[in-house]
Amino acid sequence: MKSHHVDWHIWSGIAILTLLLFRLMWGFVGSSTARWTSFIRGPRAVLDFLRGRWVGIGHTPLGGLSVVAMFLLMCTQVGLGVFNEDEDGLYAGPLANFLSPDTTEKIHELHELNFKLLLGLIVLHVGAIIYYRVRGKPLTMPMISGRGATNPAAPQMRPGKWWVALICLGIAFAISRWVVAGAPPFGS
Repeated sequence: MKSHHVDWHIWSGIAILTLLLFRLMWGFVGSSTARWTSFIRGPRAVLDFLRGRWVGIGHTPLGGLSVVAMFLLMCTQVGLGVFNEDEDGLYAGPLANFLSPDTTEKIHELHELNFKLLLGLIVLHVGAIIYYRVRGKPLTMPMISGRGATNPAAPQMRPGKWWVALICLGIAFAISRWVVAGAPPFGS
């Protein structure tokens, strides 16, 4: 019999899978500051930021690298989770049956290791938010609302369209549902 802890773990993993799929798509079609191209910058932009010469809106070049790292670790965590099987055999991810027991055991170990890496990055991320808050630049409300104080020299943010967000969410939900169903072949 599964514990309630395992049920919450499964459902939160499914929710995170859906949100990651949404965020992936929103990075291509969303607001100007949510697009991958707006905050994935090269080494020169990172150096300009560290020297205090960067002007822009949205994530700083260093913050953008942090977002990419967190996104990749979260994708890794969820990807490992759908193939994971716990050591007690109480839970197997929806795609674990595609792999051998030895492979799912290794995936379980990687799932636990990646979680520790993810926690470290989350602590670093929250620490950066607190650091900016103490320095007089609150980031929490702009992260939630998408609106914040901008430098007049910086380009203005172009908002995303709500109906595009709904389409992305619908596609993300459909893909998540397909994965949870065990990724059956289409037409079956």
